[in-house]
Amino acid sequence: MHIVAICGAGVGTSGILKVNAERALARLGLEATVTASDAASVMTAAADAQIILTSSELVPAIGKTYAEIIVINNYFDLDELADKLEEALS
Repeated sequence: MHIVAICGAGVGTSGILKVNAERALARLGLEATVTASDAASVMTAAADAQIILTSSELVPAIGKTYAEIIVINNYFDLDELADKLEEALS
């Protein structure tokens, strides 16, 4: 499974979301490749992704995708990440 975390610049916030998504997946006992990307490169980065994690502000920048888009309100809330990932993967 491939998950892409995106933010505006693809450096800071997406990196935080990537690390916390990996922690949430570990809590769930699941494995996935999680990568970080900027909004402008998301179509290339998410070409084979099953899930895209982002903020509500960046959803319009994603464009057409077959990946499930999950909006994360608090990138530091592992419970929110785990709950949303578990729901998407069940």
